[in-house]
Amino acid sequence: MAVVTGASSGIGEATARKLAKRGWRCVLVARRQERIEPLAAALDGEFEVCDVSDRGAVERVAAAILERHPRIDLLVNNAGIPGRGDFFALEPERIEAVLRTNYLGGVWCVRALEPGLQPGSHIVNVVSVAGAVAFAPAGPYAASKHAQLAFSRSLAGLLGPRGIQVHTVLPGFVETEGFPQKTVLTSALFRRSVIGPELVAERIVDAIESGRREVFVPRWYRIFAIAQTLLPGLTGKIVARSGYKR
Repeated sequence: MAVVTGASSGIGEATARKLAKRGWRCVLVARRQERIEPLAAALDGEFEVCDVSDRGAVERVAAAILERHPRIDLLVNNAGIPGRGDFFALEPERIEAVLRTNYLGGVWCVRALEPGLQPGSHIVNVVSVAGAVAFAPAGPYAASKHAQLAFSRSLAGLLGPRGIQVHTVLPGFVETEGFPQKTVLTSALFRRSVIGPELVAERIVDAIESGRREVFVPRWYRIFAIAQTLLPGLTGKIVARSGYKR
């Protein structure tokens, strides 16, 4: 049994569809009931309405899921919101919301569903290349994803000895309802590298089945993460001059 957050559209929806085709029974979690209820019916699954940034709501939904399904074989932490703006331009309330959803949302889901995670279970944290490379025009979003990446790596070390595998998936630019990349990217190179959510879903399922722990989508995006680590000064200068978003 799989729990997929942020399942009403984009990567979450594509992942739920891919898992259902592989025989998984899915519990879809998202804020919009009008979107996840018909999707759950189409996939012969279940749904729970929840905003993962609300710790109390997560705990209530997790309790309901665990009552029906004492064992959680797979948790996909995918829920996330954009933060289009830098640390000075973006409203303080939005900066807080981005951090609560993109980072703390995954923490609350893992904590609340931890009783159902058993040896052989999997957790997938859908992070972003922004979790490894910080671009100035999207600083608050990148910061939330850096925190999520650290959480995912720490969780892998914490749960590995218990036989629970943690997979970190770092997509690049993905065209979705909440992240309309092609209309905001000014760089022709970045626009050509935009991918669809179906490819990310495919890589998520591949990671689960192959046991891969950290996956970039597409794979060549790892170059940016390596550059950030080995050449932080040069990368910082390039990023500072980047006007890659409108």
